[in-house]
Amino acid sequence: MPVGFTGLDQAIPADDEAHAWFSRLLGRTARLVWLDDPRRRTIDPAHGGLPGEVVSFAWDAPLLLTSAASLRVLDAQIGGDTPLDMARFRPNAVIDGAEPYVEDSWTDIRIGEVDFRVSELCDRCAVTTIDPVTLVKGKEPIRTLAKHRRWDGKTWFGIRLVPRNPGRLRLGDPVTVTSDGRG
Repeated sequence: MPVGFTGLDQAIPADDEAHAWFSRLLGRTARLVWLDDPRRRTIDPAHGGLPGEVVSFAWDAPLLLTSAASLRVLDAQIGGDTPLDMARFRPNAVIDGAEPYVEDSWTDIRIGEVDFRVSELCDRCAVTTIDPVTLVKGKEPIRTLAKHRRWDGKTWFGIRLVPRNPGRLRLGDPVTVTSDGRG
């Protein structure tokens, strides 16, 4: 688990056989844990959580949305021959067809049949500097994000979403902005 992971203290350890199986698979000591009640771990108010909103084992929100147009702008700012893989940002949903970085202004959206509240913009960590295929670590995209998307001492890419109603998300679902901060 990443350093500072909150919620592990609320996890239930699996049995020793499961720990041993994962340890053999990974070639290092590992423990398997599970959250018996996903309502137990709430979204931290410091990350836009409201009373009663839960996150399970996700980091700061149940869903992370990024934009292909925003990534294309970032790729152009970086230069180079190979565009970044969106997997570096670990999104749950990727949209295309919106203006680059317009998602920063959204406050409420609908994807398919699910309404979402934007809890916060997503500050990016050093994990984005590791190529998810080759595992080679570099300085991008944090270096370029710091030049173009840095404020409050952090670099930003994507938005964190909290569902307002249950439902399914499907590939190709329409995305509708129901409220934004641009007036």
